Amino acid sequence: MQVSGYLKLSVVVALATIALKGGAWWVSGSVGLLSDALESLVNLIGALFALAMVTWAAMPADEGHPYGHYKAEYLSSGFEGVLIFAAALAIIAAAAQRFVAPQALERLDWGIALAMIGSALNGALAWAMMRKGRASRSIALEADARHLFTDVWTSVGVVVGLVGVMATGWHWLDPVIAIAVALNILREGGSLVRRSVDGLMDRALDDEARAQIDKALEGFRHPTIRFDHISTRRAGQRRFVDLHMHMPAGWTLGRAAALRASVEQALMSAVPGLRATIQLLPMDVEAHFDDPKDPL
Repeated sequence: MQVSGYLKLSVVVALATIALKGGAWWVSGSVGLLSDALESLVNLIGALFALAMVTWAAMPADEGHPYGHYKAEYLSSGFEGVLIFAAALAIIAAAAQRFVAPQALERLDWGIALAMIGSALNGALAWAMMRKGRASRSIALEADARHLFTDVWTSVGVVVGLVGVMATGWHWLDPVIAIAVALNILREGGSLVRRSVDGLMDRALDDEARAQIDKALEGFRHPTIRFDHISTRRAGQRRFVDLHMHMPAGWTLGRAAALRASVEQALMSAVPGLRATIQLLPMDVEAHFDDPKDPL
Protein backbone atom coordinates (compact mmCIF):
# COMPACT_ATOMS: atom_id res chain seq x y z
CA MET A 1 0.00 0.00 0.00
CA GLN A 2 1.23 3.50 -0.84
CA VAL A 3 1.71 6.28 1.74
CA SER A 4 -1.52 7.97 0.61
CA GLY A 5 -3.38 4.67 1.05
CA TYR A 6 -2.30 4.45 4.69
CA LEU A 7 -3.43 8.02 5.29
CA LYS A 8 -6.83 7.32 3.74
CA LEU A 9 -7.13 4.30 6.02
CA SER A 10 -6.14 6.56 8.93
CA VAL A 11 -9.10 8.83 8.10
CA VAL A 12 -11.50 5.89 8.18
CA VAL A 13 -10.09 4.58 11.47
CA ALA A 14 -10.21 8.08 12.99
CA LEU A 15 -13.92 8.34 12.16
CA ALA A 16 -14.53 4.94 13.76
CA THR A 17 -12.58 5.79 16.92
CA ILE A 18 -14.33 9.17 17.26
CA ALA A 19 -17.66 7.31 17.23
CA LEU A 20 -16.43 4.70 19.74
CA LYS A 21 -14.73 7.09 22.15
CA GLY A 22 -17.44 9.72 21.79
CA GLY A 23 -19.92 7.02 22.73
CA ALA A 24 -17.72 6.04 25.68
CA TRP A 25 -17.81 9.61 26.96
CA TRP A 26 -21.56 9.92 26.32
CA VAL A 27 -22.54 6.86 28.33
CA SER A 28 -20.09 7.48 31.20
CA GLY A 29 -19.78 11.26 31.51
CA SER A 30 -16.02 10.85 32.10
CA VAL A 31 -13.91 13.90 31.23
CA GLY A 32 -10.99 11.52 30.84
CA LEU A 33 -12.84 9.71 28.06
CA LEU A 34 -13.81 13.09 26.60
CA SER A 35 -10.12 13.97 26.38
CA ASP A 36 -9.52 10.67 24.60
CA ALA A 37 -12.29 11.43 22.11
CA LEU A 38 -10.91 14.93 21.46
CA GLU A 39 -7.52 13.48 20.61
CA SER A 40 -9.18 11.16 18.10
CA LEU A 41 -10.78 14.23 16.50
CA VAL A 42 -7.30 15.72 16.19
CA ASN A 43 -6.21 12.44 14.55
CA LEU A 44 -8.90 12.89 11.91
CA ILE A 45 -7.97 16.50 11.12
CA GLY A 46 -4.27 15.60 11.10
CA ALA A 47 -4.79 12.63 8.77
CA LEU A 48 -6.79 14.76 6.31
CA PHE A 49 -4.11 17.47 6.28
CA ALA A 50 -1.31 14.89 5.99
CA LEU A 51 -3.06 13.31 3.00
CA ALA A 52 -3.26 16.71 1.29
CA MET A 53 0.42 17.44 1.99
CA VAL A 54 1.63 14.01 0.81
CA THR A 55 -0.33 14.49 -2.41
CA TRP A 56 1.27 17.91 -2.84
CA ALA A 57 4.75 16.59 -2.05
CA ALA A 58 4.39 13.92 -4.76
CA MET A 59 3.82 16.52 -7.48
CA PRO A 60 6.68 16.73 -9.99
CA ALA A 61 9.04 19.71 -10.12
CA ASP A 62 7.77 22.69 -12.08
CA GLU A 63 9.02 26.10 -13.17
CA GLY A 64 8.15 27.68 -9.84
CA HIS A 65 9.47 24.76 -7.77
CA PRO A 66 12.45 23.35 -9.71
CA TYR A 67 13.56 21.24 -6.70
CA GLY A 68 10.14 19.63 -6.27
CA HIS A 69 7.57 19.88 -3.50
CA TYR A 70 9.05 17.38 -1.05
CA LYS A 71 9.09 19.74 1.93
CA ALA A 72 5.29 19.91 1.98
CA GLU A 73 5.39 16.88 4.30
CA TYR A 74 7.05 18.99 6.99
CA LEU A 75 4.03 21.31 6.95
CA SER A 76 1.90 18.29 7.82
CA SER A 77 4.11 17.35 10.77
CA GLY A 78 4.13 20.91 12.11
CA PHE A 79 0.38 21.34 11.64
CA GLU A 80 -0.35 18.12 13.50
CA GLY A 81 1.90 19.28 16.34
CA VAL A 82 -0.06 22.54 16.61
CA LEU A 83 -3.34 20.58 16.59
CA ILE A 84 -2.05 18.49 19.49
CA PHE A 85 -1.28 21.66 21.46
CA ALA A 86 -4.82 22.94 20.84
CA ALA A 87 -6.37 19.63 21.91
CA ALA A 88 -4.26 19.54 25.07
CA LEU A 89 -5.37 23.03 26.10
CA ALA A 90 -9.02 22.10 25.53
CA ILE A 91 -8.58 18.97 27.65
CA ILE A 92 -6.97 20.92 30.49
CA ALA A 93 -9.80 23.49 30.43
CA ALA A 94 -12.47 20.76 30.61
CA ALA A 95 -10.59 18.86 33.32
CA ALA A 96 -10.11 21.97 35.46
CA GLN A 97 -13.85 22.65 35.39
CA ARG A 98 -14.62 19.05 36.37
CA PHE A 99 -11.99 19.16 39.14
CA VAL A 100 -13.74 22.15 40.72
CA ALA A 101 -17.14 20.45 40.41
CA PRO A 102 -16.66 16.65 40.48
CA GLN A 103 -19.41 14.62 38.86
CA ALA A 104 -20.48 11.05 39.48
CA LEU A 105 -19.62 8.70 36.63
CA GLU A 106 -22.02 6.14 35.20
CA ARG A 107 -21.70 2.94 33.16
CA LEU A 108 -17.93 3.02 33.26
CA ASP A 109 -17.80 -0.62 32.13
CA TRP A 110 -19.34 0.29 28.78
CA GLY A 111 -17.21 3.41 28.48
CA ILE A 112 -14.02 1.48 29.12
CA ALA A 113 -14.99 -1.27 26.66
CA LEU A 114 -15.70 1.19 23.84
CA ALA A 115 -12.48 3.11 24.51
CA MET A 116 -10.39 -0.06 24.40
CA ILE A 117 -11.90 -1.15 21.07
CA GLY A 118 -10.99 2.23 19.59
CA SER A 119 -7.48 1.99 21.00
CA ALA A 120 -6.99 -1.47 19.52
CA LEU A 121 -7.85 -0.08 16.07
CA ASN A 122 -5.43 2.83 16.54
CA GLY A 123 -2.64 0.59 17.80
CA ALA A 124 -2.82 -1.81 14.84
CA LEU A 125 -2.90 1.06 12.33
CA ALA A 126 -0.08 2.99 14.07
CA TRP A 127 2.21 -0.04 13.97
CA ALA A 128 1.63 -0.54 10.23
CA MET A 129 1.99 3.18 9.48
CA MET A 130 5.24 3.48 11.43
CA ARG A 131 6.80 0.62 9.48
CA LYS A 132 5.71 2.12 6.17
CA GLY A 133 6.75 5.65 7.19
CA ARG A 134 10.28 4.56 8.08
CA ALA A 135 10.63 2.40 4.96
CA SER A 136 9.48 5.22 2.68
CA ARG A 137 11.10 8.02 4.74
CA SER A 138 7.74 9.84 4.93
CA ILE A 139 7.75 12.24 7.87
CA ALA A 140 4.01 12.92 7.37
CA LEU A 141 3.14 9.23 7.74
CA GLU A 142 5.56 8.77 10.63
CA ALA A 143 4.13 11.83 12.40
CA ASP A 144 0.60 10.47 12.04
CA ALA A 145 1.76 7.10 13.37
CA ARG A 146 3.45 8.71 16.38
CA HIS A 147 0.29 10.63 17.15
CA LEU A 148 -1.75 7.41 16.98
CA PHE A 149 0.68 5.72 19.38
CA THR A 150 0.24 8.68 21.73
CA ASP A 151 -3.50 8.20 21.45
CA VAL A 152 -3.14 4.53 22.40
CA TRP A 153 -1.12 5.35 25.52
CA THR A 154 -3.61 8.09 26.33
CA SER A 155 -6.43 5.54 26.25
CA VAL A 156 -4.49 3.10 28.38
CA GLY A 157 -3.85 5.79 30.99
CA VAL A 158 -7.50 6.87 30.98
CA VAL A 159 -8.73 3.30 31.38
CA VAL A 160 -6.31 2.57 34.23
CA GLY A 161 -7.46 5.73 35.98
CA LEU A 162 -11.14 4.91 35.51
CA VAL A 163 -10.58 1.46 36.95
CA GLY A 164 -9.11 3.30 39.95
CA VAL A 165 -12.23 5.46 40.15
CA MET A 166 -14.41 2.34 40.12
CA ALA A 167 -12.29 0.72 42.85
CA THR A 168 -12.02 3.73 45.17
CA GLY A 169 -14.98 5.98 44.37
CA TRP A 170 -12.59 8.96 44.11
CA HIS A 171 -14.22 10.92 41.27
CA TRP A 172 -11.54 13.61 41.40
CA LEU A 173 -9.20 11.06 39.80
CA ASP A 174 -11.03 11.52 36.49
CA PRO A 175 -9.97 15.17 35.85
CA VAL A 176 -6.48 14.47 37.21
CA ILE A 177 -6.11 11.69 34.62
CA ALA A 178 -7.32 14.05 31.89
CA ILE A 179 -4.71 16.67 32.83
CA ALA A 180 -1.97 14.01 32.85
CA VAL A 181 -3.11 12.96 29.37
CA ALA A 182 -2.96 16.56 28.17
CA LEU A 183 0.59 17.03 29.46
CA ASN A 184 1.68 13.84 27.72
CA ILE A 185 0.30 14.84 24.34
CA LEU A 186 1.82 18.32 24.74
CA ARG A 187 5.20 16.60 24.87
CA GLU A 188 4.43 14.68 21.67
CA GLY A 189 3.21 17.85 19.97
CA GLY A 190 6.47 19.61 20.81
CA SER A 191 8.43 16.73 19.31
CA LEU A 192 6.47 16.90 16.04
CA VAL A 193 6.91 20.67 15.73
CA ARG A 194 10.65 20.38 16.41
CA ARG A 195 11.08 17.73 13.71
CA SER A 196 9.12 19.86 11.25
CA VAL A 197 11.34 22.88 11.93
CA ASP A 198 14.47 20.72 11.54
CA GLY A 199 13.30 19.62 8.11
CA LEU A 200 12.43 23.10 6.91
CA MET A 201 15.88 24.26 8.05
CA ASP A 202 17.61 21.69 5.78
CA ARG A 203 18.87 19.42 8.53
CA ALA A 204 21.82 17.20 7.56
CA LEU A 205 21.30 13.49 6.96
CA ASP A 206 21.65 11.11 9.88
CA ASP A 207 24.99 9.54 10.79
CA GLU A 208 24.13 6.20 9.19
CA ALA A 209 23.36 7.76 5.80
CA ARG A 210 26.48 9.92 5.98
CA ALA A 211 28.60 6.84 6.73
CA GLN A 212 27.14 5.11 3.68
CA ILE A 213 28.03 8.13 1.54
CA ASP A 214 31.60 8.17 2.86
CA LYS A 215 31.95 4.43 2.21
CA ALA A 216 30.75 4.82 -1.38
CA LEU A 217 33.20 7.67 -2.03
CA GLU A 218 36.06 5.70 -0.47
CA GLY A 219 35.86 3.25 -3.37
CA PHE A 220 36.86 6.03 -5.78
CA ARG A 221 39.53 7.81 -3.75
CA HIS A 222 42.98 7.82 -5.36
CA PRO A 223 46.10 9.98 -5.18
CA THR A 224 44.72 11.80 -8.24
CA ILE A 225 41.06 11.80 -7.12
CA ARG A 226 39.71 13.48 -4.01
CA PHE A 227 36.40 14.75 -2.67
CA ASP A 228 35.67 17.74 -0.45
CA HIS A 229 32.97 20.22 0.55
CA ILE A 230 30.52 17.37 1.15
CA SER A 231 27.15 18.60 2.43
CA THR A 232 23.86 16.77 2.88
CA ARG A 233 20.25 17.64 3.52
CA ARG A 234 16.83 16.04 3.62
CA ALA A 235 13.59 17.28 2.07
CA GLY A 236 10.64 15.04 2.88
CA GLN A 237 11.25 11.59 1.38
CA ARG A 238 14.12 12.84 -0.77
CA ARG A 239 17.76 13.07 0.37
CA PHE A 240 20.48 15.18 -1.23
CA VAL A 241 24.27 15.36 -1.22
CA ASP A 242 26.46 18.06 -2.83
CA LEU A 243 30.23 17.70 -3.20
CA HIS A 244 33.29 18.63 -5.21
CA MET A 245 35.33 15.99 -7.03
CA HIS A 246 38.92 16.95 -7.88
CA MET A 247 40.83 15.19 -10.68
CA PRO A 248 43.84 15.77 -12.94
CA ALA A 249 43.56 18.92 -15.03
CA GLY A 250 44.73 17.05 -18.15
CA TRP A 251 41.71 14.70 -18.25
CA THR A 252 39.26 15.09 -21.09
CA LEU A 253 35.75 16.23 -20.31
CA GLY A 254 34.40 12.88 -21.44
CA ARG A 255 36.62 10.91 -19.05
CA ALA A 256 35.76 13.20 -16.13
CA ALA A 257 32.03 13.01 -16.86
CA ALA A 258 32.15 9.21 -17.04
CA LEU A 259 33.79 9.00 -13.62
CA ARG A 260 31.27 11.44 -12.18
CA ALA A 261 28.42 9.29 -13.49
CA SER A 262 29.95 6.22 -11.80
CA VAL A 263 30.26 8.09 -8.49
CA GLU A 264 26.67 9.34 -8.70
CA GLN A 265 25.39 5.82 -9.37
CA ALA A 266 27.38 4.40 -6.45
CA LEU A 267 26.01 7.07 -4.09
CA MET A 268 22.40 6.54 -5.15
CA SER A 269 22.80 2.77 -4.80
CA ALA A 270 24.28 3.14 -1.31
CA VAL A 271 21.60 5.51 -0.02
CA PRO A 272 18.06 4.93 -1.41
CA GLY A 273 16.29 8.12 -2.43
CA LEU A 274 19.55 10.10 -2.64
CA ARG A 275 20.17 12.72 -5.31
CA ALA A 276 23.81 13.65 -5.84
CA THR A 277 25.16 16.90 -7.29
CA ILE A 278 28.89 16.73 -8.07
CA GLN A 279 30.97 19.67 -9.25
CA LEU A 280 34.11 18.75 -11.21
CA LEU A 281 37.31 20.66 -10.41
CA PRO A 282 40.98 20.26 -11.37
CA MET A 283 43.19 18.86 -8.61
CA ASP A 284 44.99 22.18 -8.08
CA VAL A 285 41.85 24.35 -7.93
CA GLU A 286 39.99 25.05 -4.68
CA ALA A 287 36.48 26.43 -4.33
CA HIS A 288 36.13 29.29 -1.85
CA PHE A 289 33.12 29.78 0.40
CA ASP A 290 32.18 32.41 2.96
CA ASP A 291 33.68 35.25 0.95
CA PRO A 292 34.06 38.22 3.35
CA LYS A 293 32.41 40.38 0.66
CA ASP A 294 29.25 38.29 0.88
CA PRO A 295 26.64 40.46 2.67
CA LEU A 296 25.18 37.36 4.32
